Amino acid sequence: MRLIDVHQRFSTELQCIEHLVNMRWPHGVRCIACNSDWVQRYDSHGKTGKFRRVYQCSDCGKQFTAQSNTLFHDSHLPLQKWFMAIALMCESKKGMSANQLARSLGVTYKTAWYLAHRIREAMTDGKGNMLSGIIEIDETYVGGKRKGVYAGKKAKTPVIGMRERGGDLKLRKVPYATSEVVKDLMTEHVSKDARVIMTDDSVIYPYAMKGTGLKHRTVTHSKGEYARYTKSGTIHTNTVESAFSLLKRGIIGTYHQLSPKHMQRYLHEFEWRFNRRKEQSTMHDMVMRNLAKKKELPYKELTAGVPAW
Repeated sequence: MRLIDVHQRFSTELQCIEHLVNMRWPHGVRCIACNSDWVQRYDSHGKTGKFRRVYQCSDCGKQFTAQSNTLFHDSHLPLQKWFMAIALMCESKKGMSANQLARSLGVTYKTAWYLAHRIREAMTDGKGNMLSGIIEIDETYVGGKRKGVYAGKKAKTPVIGMRERGGDLKLRKVPYATSEVVKDLMTEHVSKDARVIMTDDSVIYPYAMKGTGLKHRTVTHSKGEYARYTKSGTIHTNTVESAFSLLKRGIIGTYHQLSPKHMQRYLHEFEWRFNRRKEQSTMHDMVMRNLAKKKELPYKELTAGVPAW
C-alpha cells in the first residue's frame, strides 16, 4: 500500500480504528483479559477533542481499546500518522531516518525515533524459514572509528549475512566473526538438506563447516577471484554481497551511523523488507498485523540495557 493509498483509504481516525479492530478481531471483539465476547462499546471525545473508541468487558469489567496490549499501546499519536509511517518505511528501499520521518509526519524527533523502532519490532520474523538449496554466507563490518580505537575492524560491528539463492536473506549482528559463531548461526538458520554452502576464502569457514555434513565451495577473494564457473554451477558470494551493499547504502545515505545497541533492529528491517520486495501491495497489512500481535515496547525498555548480540 502506497502513501497516497493510505491517505485516501484512511482519511479519518475512525476509519483507522475500524481497520485495526477488524484486523485484530476478525471474528468479533474479545476481552484482552478474560477472552470473553460479552463486550460493550463506548465512543467518546476527550478534552482535546480526540476521538476514542473504548470497549468494556461485561464479565470482568476490563476497559481497553484496539491499541491495548499491542505495539500501538500508550501512544498518543493518531493512528493516521502511524499508518503513514508504516507506508513510508515499507516504501523506502534504503530505510528512513527518524529525522526524515519527523519532518514528513510533523512530529518531534523523539516521537519519530520511538515510532520507527516499534515498527521495526513488527518487522521481526523470529526464526522464520530455514534456508535451503544454494546458500551464500559472508561477513561484513559496519561502523567507523570509536574513541580510543585507531581504525580497522576493531572499530566496527561484525554482521553475518546468509542468503539462499532465489530465497530469503538473514542478517545477524554478532560479537565476533568466528567459526564458532558462524556454526551456531548455520545450526539455527540453515537446513540440513541444503545443497551447498558458498563462502569466500576466509579461514573461519572451513572450521565452521566441520561436522555439518554440508558441501562447501569457496571463491578466493584474496587472489582477485570473485566467481568460478564449474559444471555443477557458478561459485560466488555476489548475491549476499549485493544485500550488504544495499544495507551500507542505507547507512551511509540515510542513517549515517547506527549504534551497536539498536543495530539488530535495523538489520531486521532491511532483511524483512528485502525478503518481501515482490509483495509491496501487501507489506503494509503484514506490518499492521504484527503490530497488533506483538506486546507493547515501553520507551524505558527500548533505551535500557546493553547491546543484545
